[in-house]
Amino acid sequence: MIDLNNISWRFVSVWRRNLIVYRKIWKVNFMVPLLEPAFYILAFGLGFQGLVEGLTYGGQPLTYTRFMAPALIGISIMYNAFFETTYNSFVRMYYQKTFDGMMTTPLSLEEIILAEIVWSATKATAAALIMTLVLGLFGFVVFPQGLLIVPLAFLGGLAFGTVGMFFTGITPSIDMFNLPIFLFITPMFLFSGTFFPVTQLPAWAQSVALVFPLYHLVELTRYCCLGLVETNPLISIAFLLVFALCFLFLGLIAMRRRLIK
Repeated sequence: MIDLNNISWRFVSVWRRNLIVYRKIWKVNFMVPLLEPAFYILAFGLGFQGLVEGLTYGGQPLTYTRFMAPALIGISIMYNAFFETTYNSFVRMYYQKTFDGMMTTPLSLEEIILAEIVWSATKATAAALIMTLVLGLFGFVVFPQGLLIVPLAFLGGLAFGTVGMFFTGITPSIDMFNLPIFLFITPMFLFSGTFFPVTQLPAWAQSVALVFPLYHLVELTRYCCLGLVETNPLISIAFLLVFALCFLFLGLIAMRRRLIK
């Protein structure tokens, strides 16, 4: 059983451990959020500027690159958080036996898992902030409103970090992560209003898109960057909060079953 009384501020020590390790490779890892938005903007801006004249979002006409740019931040948040609590956490758990060592200390299992999730949200927030500043240089972010990306990225990171931890708890081997990526991450990447408005989809597909956490995250990133939105921001925030809390609980159960024999 999950006991929330086992969670204290000791989880910060695990978060700090991950930060110390990450400081050795941060320069290489930060090249991705630094260069990725520039590549996307150049590729889509040059490749689609003669094919897509423009579109309407939130009742306002937008160029395609202006519509697509904020979605890059949401995608980055999803990937950074999800891959941290799947592949990276699995390596620490299964191959490096880091979790086993931590569980011989006063740390509880709940604190270790919570620290992993918070760390994934921290990485996602840092990457999102870098991408926001880069996109701001291209004129695709309105400041200072664009800085709301920081708390939003942490919330989105928690949402995708928790669901990633759930999959880590039920995935038998590291090779099997291809399944949740193919069946869960890829459909969201394509059909969450990232590269075209959800309103262009059939009615049934629009309904499906509404249950994707990435859809709500992308809606909020566009609101922060452009001040435009098609879904009530409070609904999207509430959705991400409930999603994160549900999968935090499920992730703790799955990891306890896996680690406590």
